[in-house]
Amino acid sequence: MNERNDIDHPIWRKKVDASFLNNLVTPIPQWLWHTWEIEKLFGNVASKKNPESLVSLTFNKVIYTGHVVTSTQNSGRQLVRLSICLKLKNLLREQFLMSYMRSLEGQLSRNLGYSGDIELDIPFWEFIDIEFNSSIKTFHLTAHYQQKATFPLVFQKLVSSPAIKKVDDELELKSDHRIHKQDWKPRQDYRSEIGAENVIYTLIDTENKLIYIGEAKKLISRFDNGHPDISNWDHYKYNVLPESLRSHRLALERMAIRDLAALLENKQSVDCMNISSYKLANRKIDK
Repeated sequence: MNERNDIDHPIWRKKVDASFLNNLVTPIPQWLWHTWEIEKLFGNVASKKNPESLVSLTFNKVIYTGHVVTSTQNSGRQLVRLSICLKLKNLLREQFLMSYMRSLEGQLSRNLGYSGDIELDIPFWEFIDIEFNSSIKTFHLTAHYQQKATFPLVFQKLVSSPAIKKVDDELELKSDHRIHKQDWKPRQDYRSEIGAENVIYTLIDTENKLIYIGEAKKLISRFDNGHPDISNWDHYKYNVLPESLRSHRLALERMAIRDLAALLENKQSVDCMNISSYKLANRKIDK
């Protein structure tokens, strides 16, 4: 583990734990308050609705938003919390794969009645450096040490997969009716889509400017069967529907196709606004 020589502001080397990876929040230790001018900047900020709570966070040269809020516990002790946005939380999960997987293991174990310490059972620590520039209210986050993943390629794919998102929902007692949305990915990635079932998907051919919408019981199997209407597609995205909408998947696909036909030139001469040079590749379009 090499020490850094590019530190510009007072630093906190934080052990990566479930606070950032699951809860989007971490307490700022009291020994940093004076150094980071916390009481001066946030001493009277009791809610994220207060615009004074707003801070910037940089990670891998990208800027995200966050908040710092001060609260008073029943004991009279003050507590200062730094909260991060969902997009940054998901990125940190990808960066600290092993800690994230361990946190899921710990939550699953507790749900089964285990009362031990998962960090002692699976002993390793990852660290993130947090610097704070008080003059512009900006936190700089740098991954200082990352535990090598046992199966790095599998873990990298798993962390953003629908399968893991479903586990997350179960652990956080979220609704069973959530739709899991995935971002655009290159064609060569689709065979690694673990747990991508009951989906509405979109294909795009950027060279020929075509878009196609489809539905599938199993994404990988459907893609393996081919798409003659858009055979040269190069990117895809998809949404995983909840089990409660499985019987409505075809109807939702047809609705999405019809909506897009109202915007793009299409093969059924449906009246459209023609808002783009892209064309809808689907042949079956409800009128």
